[in-house]
Amino acid sequence: MAISIVVLPIMVRLAPYTGMMDQPGARKVHARPIPRVGGIGIVLGALAPLLAWAPMDNLLLAYVIGSLVLFGFGALDDSRELGHYVKFIGQFIAVGMVVFYGDLTITRVPFLDPQPLPPSIGVPFTVFAMVGMINAINHSDGLDGLAGGESLLSLLGIAFLAYQAEAGANQAVVAACAAMGGIVGFLRYNTYPAKVFMGDSGSQFLGFTLGFLAILLTQRINTALSPALPALLLGLPVIDILAVFYLRAKGGMNLFRATRNHIHHRLLDRGFSHQASVVLIYSTQAFFVLSALVLMYEADWIILGLYLGVCSLVFILLTRAERSGWRVADTAVMPGAPGSWQAALLARIGRWQFSFIQIWIPLSLVCLSLVIPDIPRDFAVISAVLAIAMALDLIFGNEGRSVVRQGSVFVSAMFVVYLYTLHFPPEAEGYKVAEIGIYAVLGISIIITLKLAKGIEFQTTSADYLTLFIVLLVGFFKDIQFLGVNMAEVVVKSVIVLYGCELISNRSAGRWTWLNLASLGSLGVLALRGLA
Repeated sequence: MAISIVVLPIMVRLAPYTGMMDQPGARKVHARPIPRVGGIGIVLGALAPLLAWAPMDNLLLAYVIGSLVLFGFGALDDSRELGHYVKFIGQFIAVGMVVFYGDLTITRVPFLDPQPLPPSIGVPFTVFAMVGMINAINHSDGLDGLAGGESLLSLLGIAFLAYQAEAGANQAVVAACAAMGGIVGFLRYNTYPAKVFMGDSGSQFLGFTLGFLAILLTQRINTALSPALPALLLGLPVIDILAVFYLRAKGGMNLFRATRNHIHHRLLDRGFSHQASVVLIYSTQAFFVLSALVLMYEADWIILGLYLGVCSLVFILLTRAERSGWRVADTAVMPGAPGSWQAALLARIGRWQFSFIQIWIPLSLVCLSLVIPDIPRDFAVISAVLAIAMALDLIFGNEGRSVVRQGSVFVSAMFVVYLYTLHFPPEAEGYKVAEIGIYAVLGISIIITLKLAKGIEFQTTSADYLTLFIVLLVGFFKDIQFLGVNMAEVVVKSVIVLYGCELISNRSAGRWTWLNLASLGSLGVLALRGLA
């Protein structure tokens, strides 16, 4: 993630000189040229930690080489428009490395398991499936944050299932997590309105990675999983490209000529906003991935039946809406007209909720930092450095928002949540219920404040919805422990607290706010107690 975040601003500046600019067009939704260099950040962010930490063998080496081949062809296409047939050469080379050098092939298919496919069928089927997945993600990259978000959800599901398998799964877990980091760094610049596109260098890499990991997971890492499970894990992009090819063939068009008949285009044509279209697709993809985690060992017909049933429902609703001319209403109905007593009451409720957030989060940061029994020395050193930097910024900085202050607030919140969860895993059920209740109330208060309070400049984006979906997925990771800490609990708590901090910061942008002072105080307490 760090590599991706650092590399992309540099590449954005270089994009005009390399020709890697996406120009507006008839089937595109942007109105100005956008750098399409996001793939550089994604690929470098994904491969660098993989090379540093994952044990290298022929299969992983084949994946890395294949990724670099696709990256090279994709980058050339982003710069010079190579055309579909030239890109196919790069795709077949990359997939061929994994299949022939890495010796990864599909031998188990739905309804025929445990009867293995013979190599004469399994090898070409593997090549066809992986090339198809590369193009599925490539074609789904039509809206800001869409392909990246869909891939992120799929990778999260794959990483969890690989982690569960444990034996021989380290490579898959590291590869999936590294790719997720590259995507998260990219989404920092790709959420609507996007500052950068991933281009073919990014979308082809993500499709290749998803196909590779889905096959590795079900064919080698955990053969107890249903061979139909990749349908749910890979989700909407697969059925979308199949439907697009069907519509193009039906209309007598070139199968590989770009058209406006993808799901996201059809949603836009029905009047859905850019963000609403992305959120609807995220929701469907998240449902598929959640279903994969629930049904991982179920019969093939149950998994494929659910997948095809949901996909059929999506296309039936879209087709009916198109034939009837239905469109989303242009105006939203809000409860209570402006100036009415209902509107005044709702605004007051929003203010009450915000006051609760404004008091509870700073108070909890200070109090929890005082009761944590053991502060590790590395946490103490970092806290001391941040406390000094934040104090200097408060004294000499300006009144506007500051990266130093904002970063210190976020780090102090995450430190406190993590260390408190580490040292206070109480067995008393009543205490745990109370703690869950407090965080639930805090989360609900944040949502109510965003919807009802006036004067708060906090615009939710598709990335916020993606974060919510990821938190729901992490809820399935209840057994993941890191240094004795339930990481699912840490992630959920951190997301709630960080949104609360962001909400307070947007409302109170000055220096001497309660949140800033509480964060400085908690960092100081962690530093003094950890270094004492």
